[in-house]
Amino acid sequence: MVVANNKLKAVTVMLRASQAVQEVLKKNIALHGLNQTEFAVLELLYHKGDQPIQIIGKKILISSGSITYVVDKLEQKNFAIRKACPTDRRVTFAAITSQGKTFMDEHFPKHEAKIEEIFEQLSEDEINDTIELLKRIGHHAAKL
Repeated sequence: MVVANNKLKAVTVMLRASQAVQEVLKKNIALHGLNQTEFAVLELLYHKGDQPIQIIGKKILISSGSITYVVDKLEQKNFAIRKACPTDRRVTFAAITSQGKTFMDEHFPKHEAKIEEIFEQLSEDEINDTIELLKRIGHHAAKL
């Protein structure tokens, strides 16, 4: 039973660590007037450019209905706009505005610094090991 208990403990530790990290990032993002989902969409547009709205949900793991709401909120804040696809009328893109880019230019470095702070107790090798182990767990779980 020791092996099963260690695996259960590993799941509990992994989930608690994830919750703690999310809470820290949520509080940090809230200081800038956005929620985590709004920030995630804005970050995607900031780093990857215009994105089909239908694809955004898959990239940041939220439902398509939520994406519409989030893009609406970002439009209200003048951080994003919708743009029609020139080649396919069925597709609408979300694009970052200049105001959204300015916001991210100022606030994304603070977000990165908070992430650095979260991982400051680990060496680069430990971070890389963590990434590899979590990928293996996630890929195997996805197959089950």
